[in-house]
Amino acid sequence: MQQVYPQEPRPFVKWAGGKRQLLHELERNYPKKFDTYFEPFLGGGAVMFNLLAKHPDMKCHVSDLNSDLILTYVAIRDKVTEVIESLENHSKKYQKNTNFYYYHVRESEPTSQIEKVSKLIFLNKTCFNGLYRVNSKGKFNVPLGRYTNPNIVNKENLLTASRILQSSNLEFFCRDFETVLHDIKKGDFVYFDPPYQPVSNTANFTSYTSRNFTDDDLERLVNLAEKLDSIGCKVLLSNSKSKKVENSFSSSKWKIKEIQVNRAINSDSKKRTGHSEILVKNY
Repeated sequence: MQQVYPQEPRPFVKWAGGKRQLLHELERNYPKKFDTYFEPFLGGGAVMFNLLAKHPDMKCHVSDLNSDLILTYVAIRDKVTEVIESLENHSKKYQKNTNFYYYHVRESEPTSQIEKVSKLIFLNKTCFNGLYRVNSKGKFNVPLGRYTNPNIVNKENLLTASRILQSSNLEFFCRDFETVLHDIKKGDFVYFDPPYQPVSNTANFTSYTSRNFTDDDLERLVNLAEKLDSIGCKVLLSNSKSKKVENSFSSSKWKIKEIQVNRAINSDSKKRTGHSEILVKNY
């Protein structure tokens, strides 16, 4: 009998473009049947957690180019108790001297897996807007956020996430999105949630890793989606309502749906509402 989790885990990191608030819309657009699930831009993992909570035995290949992020998923799967202990230590020290401790951790370079992972989660919970951003050298460069009591250690959610990540059918990879071609086949489902195309000159946030997601990367992604369609894969893609993206998926095989969304990552709270995004699919 298939186990269904009573509580769906929430993403344990806040990621720019995270999909948690759009799950009700995405759920309506999942294919009814598929074999293996692929997600090559994992980020906060809201869609993966949503699907695994409903189908714990689902075969699942998820990946991201951010090696620290993949390390975090693996540590929470395998060593969640140690991660929680390290986060509790961060939380105590942070409350004693918030400003000093935040920048001390931001500049630190831990060598153990657990300390690297707890650093990432700690900074994500305490930095400005929960934004993950690195500079060209791969150095995390977000300032301290303005929080009175950030939830640094969400123990219950981390334990729930750990249990669901222990599925024997779930595999993690640190790799470029194009490499899904190596192991995907007809009948599989792939969800693409890449760094979004900017819709204005000031909306150019793409630095989840030390290399940006360029126009050439978008072209690679479009070509990959075409190849996957040709071999019979089910393709779903999220992106900004950008003319460049819409024109890239203009052929009749692609269905484009516009959806409304609020974005919590904008530094100006007045600009977090009323945004349009699109969903593109071939089924």
